Amino acid sequence: MMDVSTVIIVGGVAGGASCAARLRRQDESVGIVMVEQGPFVSFANCGLPYYVGGVIEKEEELLLADPELFRQRFNVEARINEKVISIDRRGQSVRIRRLADDSEYDEHYDHLVLSPGARPLRPALPGIDLPGIFSLRTVPDSKTVKTWIRDHDVRHAAVIGGGFIGLEMAENLANLGISVTLVERDAQLMPPLDKEMTIPVQQALEKRGIGLLLRNSVSAFEEQGRDVLVRTSEGPSFPVQMVLLSIGLQPQNELARDRGLALGPRGHIVVDSNLRTGDRRIFAIGDAVEVRHAVSGQKTAVPLAGPANRQGRIVADVIAGRGRFFRGVQGTAVCGFFDLTMAMTGVNEKTLKESGVDYDVVYAHPNHHVGYYPGAVPIYMKLLFDRSSGRVLGAQAVGEAGVERRIDVISMTIQMHGTVFDLEEAELCYAPQYGAAKDPVNMIGMIAANVMRGDLVITPWTALGEDNAVILDVRDDDEIACKPIAQEVHIPINQLRGRLSELPKDRPIQVCCAVGARAYNAVRMLMQHGYQASLLSGGAETWFCVQDARSG
Repeated sequence: MMDVSTVIIVGGVAGGASCAARLRRQDESVGIVMVEQGPFVSFANCGLPYYVGGVIEKEEELLLADPELFRQRFNVEARINEKVISIDRRGQSVRIRRLADDSEYDEHYDHLVLSPGARPLRPALPGIDLPGIFSLRTVPDSKTVKTWIRDHDVRHAAVIGGGFIGLEMAENLANLGISVTLVERDAQLMPPLDKEMTIPVQQALEKRGIGLLLRNSVSAFEEQGRDVLVRTSEGPSFPVQMVLLSIGLQPQNELARDRGLALGPRGHIVVDSNLRTGDRRIFAIGDAVEVRHAVSGQKTAVPLAGPANRQGRIVADVIAGRGRFFRGVQGTAVCGFFDLTMAMTGVNEKTLKESGVDYDVVYAHPNHHVGYYPGAVPIYMKLLFDRSSGRVLGAQAVGEAGVERRIDVISMTIQMHGTVFDLEEAELCYAPQYGAAKDPVNMIGMIAANVMRGDLVITPWTALGEDNAVILDVRDDDEIACKPIAQEVHIPINQLRGRLSELPKDRPIQVCCAVGARAYNAVRMLMQHGYQASLLSGGAETWFCVQDARSG
């Protein structure tokens, strides 16, 4: 049992609520006070876009627990609509303000857990405070947005920011029959993904009639009658009846900053592997903290519910005297957008390039289950791995089905410091309606393992035609007619053995097909006949994504 009498937890959502419940399970005698400035504790903020869109019909479905449940089940005092406004580190107390009447009081602590979360960014733009401009972070936020849509005849809305919340809100607003224009200052949607992997997302936007303004930022908002005029830096100005800001989060670090606790370069609270701050009696968890990335080793912040929950449990164990530490984050995440699912884990190629890591990349486009079973759809997959050891560094996938399952498998491989050879040999569930005897995880692992063994040389599409290479397309005639790419030689795979003499042995040969399978067979054939052959990674499907990404 711990030698602690009172633990105060600041913030009662993912991290704070998890910490309180875990701490009670570890010790019945400790006093636990959880202080939440909002009206709810332990609510599902990830579900807010779907409440706005009507997929989740009742507000109550977002509320995972309430103060009464915490009192009865956990003997935790959950105080809502109260705000911790200062910390007395020397006296080990906090000053708390009751928001209902602005009265204040002090509360002693033996250990203090900061889980204040993060607030949506609201840049100091002209007109930012006009009516009809919202952020979405809390249950009251979602109720306000729903009410505005109902009362103001919203026909056209602007979503500012093309990340998780931006895409989810664009989808839900569109499903309500609202015309949506999405503005993103970057050259791509979903910044955690590499650019070529976002092309299917852009295509989904176009298919659904959602306007997309990339490489654009909002310069100002102006009142125009009952509308808000959105002015952009590079694109047109346009009137809307509602604006949803989804441009990022900033940590709520005021308590830590004002009492001299160390902050990272972006304002996140610095913690050690036990999630302790510089004060041994004060811990910090959740969206407000800076943590280590488990793959890159770099300091980062990942505002996701999963890491916050794990951090809450770990802090509870540390306070209870158990030897726990936080492994770090991988950025494993998933987002649904109309019929598409996007998922990722580990680091992306942009990060690896900036870090100077010697890595390799392969693509694959396997069906999510066997092709002969009805409903098979492709998964666009990208795998990043260490060039010398084969250690898996990251993965991204986009598709209509089976995406998150594959990324989850690769995420666990990364956690276990696994390699592409582990993916190649992974024993996974198989039945025709669920997968294949060679699962997509196995397939992309096999490609990477072949590269590691020297059985396959990969050439990225960015190096198309370099070094005086011959580009060999082994697709069938009808495929080339439908989707042509630049090529010097066209020999269908089934004719290749009989036509080897048409290919030079004194020039590199870059081979492509639709998705890579036939090209791999061609490369192996050519290599054994003395040719300098490599595979254009991911086939023509990747080529078209690369071209679209280049063109912007």
